[in-house]
Amino acid sequence: MNESGSSAVHLDVDWERYMAANDMEWVVKPVSWEEGAFLGNGLLGTMVYGEEHASKRHVLRMVTGRTDVTATRKDKPGFPPRVPLGELDLELEGKIYHPTHMRISLWNAELQATLTTTSGEVKLRSLVHSLYPVIAVEIETTAGESGAGCAWYAYPDVDPVLKNADGVNLNQYVPVTEVEHTEEADGIRVCTQRYSGEDGCTTAWKEVQVSPNRRICWLSVTRGHGESAKAEAVNAVAQASVANFDEWVQAHRAWWHRYYRQSFVSLPDGRLESFYWIQMYKLASAARADSPLIDNQGPWLTSTPWPGCWFNMNVQMSYSPVYTANRLEMGESLVRSLYANSDNLILNVPEDCRHDSAGLGRSCSFDLLAQVDDEIGNLTWICHNVWRHYRYAMDDDMLKEVLFPILKRSVNYYRYLLEEGDDGFLHLPPTISPEYGSFMRTTVPDCHYDLSLLRWGCETLLAICGRLSIRDPLMPAWEDILARLAPLPVDETGFMIGRDMPLAYGHRHFSHLLAIFPLHLVKGETEEERALIATSLRHWLAKEGDLRGFSMTGAASIAASLGWGDEALRLLQSLLLIIKPNTMYKEAGPVIETPLAGAESIHDMLLQSWGGKLRVFPAVPEAWTELAYHNLRGEGAFLVSAVRKHAATQWIRVKSLAGEPCLIKTGWSGIIRWNVIDVYGAVRGSGETVIDDEISLDLDTGEEAVLYPGEEGPHLRLRPVEGTEKVARYFGGHKPWRLYGF
Repeated sequence: MNESGSSAVHLDVDWERYMAANDMEWVVKPVSWEEGAFLGNGLLGTMVYGEEHASKRHVLRMVTGRTDVTATRKDKPGFPPRVPLGELDLELEGKIYHPTHMRISLWNAELQATLTTTSGEVKLRSLVHSLYPVIAVEIETTAGESGAGCAWYAYPDVDPVLKNADGVNLNQYVPVTEVEHTEEADGIRVCTQRYSGEDGCTTAWKEVQVSPNRRICWLSVTRGHGESAKAEAVNAVAQASVANFDEWVQAHRAWWHRYYRQSFVSLPDGRLESFYWIQMYKLASAARADSPLIDNQGPWLTSTPWPGCWFNMNVQMSYSPVYTANRLEMGESLVRSLYANSDNLILNVPEDCRHDSAGLGRSCSFDLLAQVDDEIGNLTWICHNVWRHYRYAMDDDMLKEVLFPILKRSVNYYRYLLEEGDDGFLHLPPTISPEYGSFMRTTVPDCHYDLSLLRWGCETLLAICGRLSIRDPLMPAWEDILARLAPLPVDETGFMIGRDMPLAYGHRHFSHLLAIFPLHLVKGETEEERALIATSLRHWLAKEGDLRGFSMTGAASIAASLGWGDEALRLLQSLLLIIKPNTMYKEAGPVIETPLAGAESIHDMLLQSWGGKLRVFPAVPEAWTELAYHNLRGEGAFLVSAVRKHAATQWIRVKSLAGEPCLIKTGWSGIIRWNVIDVYGAVRGSGETVIDDEISLDLDTGEEAVLYPGEEGPHLRLRPVEGTEKVARYFGGHKPWRLYGF
């Protein structure tokens, strides 16, 4: 992983100390998934917590998941769901007591704990290696805890007390499992779980006594139960256990240190700042370039009605912070998944449409097999994520090979549905606006969700043709759709669900506002559009009955698009009231997209770049008089750094990675000065100009510009901002008394 964007800006950050204040911390033992300490590497993960039942107070659970382990259903039709694997339990001599302390070091992606028991003390360090599919647990014990050690339990063998503590979801499929234990050479033990056919998983682990009071356990899980799966798990453990442990840990840490340095954000609100960095940690714990795409839970599966991938919001929102955060590598898992499963996307539409169309239903496994029903637009929305990936990277090969053919097929499926009305417009038949009237399977003609996605799809296909100099025979058809497609239904309350259907009751999804966010078809650049956006947002939020956490993130991003920083902040503060202590999120079951989308809402307050324009500090709350960020990424492949002090932007630096046109909305009016620095670090040109907010720059690939309103050039030193509400280690265990100070 390369660290992009070196420049004249000096980032004055003691990363280890800075990140330490944002760590998750527990001053008592966590006892549930939503309080637990989580670790992951995009494929393997653990959620670490205990249990208060008297018979299990001596156990610290490390509930283990591997994202791609699924099982073919035998009880009824349905996609192969994720299934629980089991847990690695640290079993102690005494009961976990006080004082016990746990902490996730974000900087090192490690769990560090001191467990006080009725028999002694155990110091624990655990990590899921960033480069290898191996979990490591290191313990040091006092004399009274010399018998402490790790034990693996396949899910069928987990004590019912612990299973019941996690809750039981009657909708969740748990396959009949055959469990077999064997032992290999060098003390490596193996547990094979067979579900049916090729489905299953294999766990290998080894515990080594390093010194009289120190031992290390290595564990790996592979998909499948055959000899190759067994060999893969055993080899992973064997290689890890013979490596120099300190060097092995340093390699893990080095990956994370490079990852964090890809961009930097500092806020005066300490809770939101910590929340933001925990989402960056969560993102890389849940996805890598070569991992499965992010499903509803990432590697941390527990009791849930949603053990798979949902495409009417969840996957899209999980990837939403990837782009501005300059962490495109995490988004490559989505791009790769679409490309690898493009044939299955074709199978999702009726047979007579498969020669030129594709689609994606609401939910499925990682193979993307999900028949399209009345919810049409999911694949097109996923394509919007891929378009964002393209616009932030400007990778024309990906545009040509991945996005263009899939988006073209997605739009083609809409063409089969379009009907010309007596009014001369092209209309859509009744379809679903996701989450509106879900239990009644409400459908509506000219649904906003589908009209906006179809319009965006046609505009984008034409833009791609222009970019790649393609003369596609369907270009006239896309132009005709744009000319004659029915307008988005609107009444006095703003955007409607669809034709003749206003928003009449609580609606947790922003599917009826997609033209505002994230598609930005309605940009708010005229007073009429701003009034429409404002009316729509207020009416939606006034119908409180079914609002959820992800409603707050969508609403905050819409408010930010209007420049309403105070309102965006209030919505994010409302989100924090329902985020779990470890920043996870839960409704009828755990889902991870909502807090990740919260990070994107923070981005939308700091930097927006849709519509070919970089908007610097577009929605700053009045209380945020100081802000700083470095190497946030904008559309056109620009890296942007900016500092705000005394409620005013001090300087802006923009670096071009692709030589694209650069238009910046600065927030300044009057004389500004600029320097352009070439790829060798020399000043290529400088000058001053009078602007009214916006300025256009000519930057070649690798060049950067520094803009400032003062007479003297700024010191391009960027450091964490101070704040009156800085909070140290607010998240982790539930700590309502944790107020201010370190």
